[in-house]
Amino acid sequence: MTLRKIAHSSEIVKCNVGKGNVDNTLLQSLENAINAHELIKVVFLKSALESKKMEELVLDISSGIKADVVQEIGHTVILYKANPKLNNCLKF
Repeated sequence: MTLRKIAHSSEIVKCNVGKGNVDNTLLQSLENAINAHELIKVVFLKSALESKKMEELVLDISSGIKADVVQEIGHTVILYKANPKLNNCLKF
């Protein structure tokens, strides 16, 4: 099963990003989520896109938590970061 297919399941963690900048609090929250689940879906609300372009936000977040971008669709991005310490880690 591919990461894209897994990302479209209902079991994936979804995080909403709204108004404000990409700060340490947001990055820590996303870091915790991706370390616990390896694959997360980040949805950018319209208010988040008022101050920066989507590409900038995705780059800031993916580099901030050292995750790979799996897919971008509309205002949604899927991020992946392997965590071999998990008992049920994703294997490819």
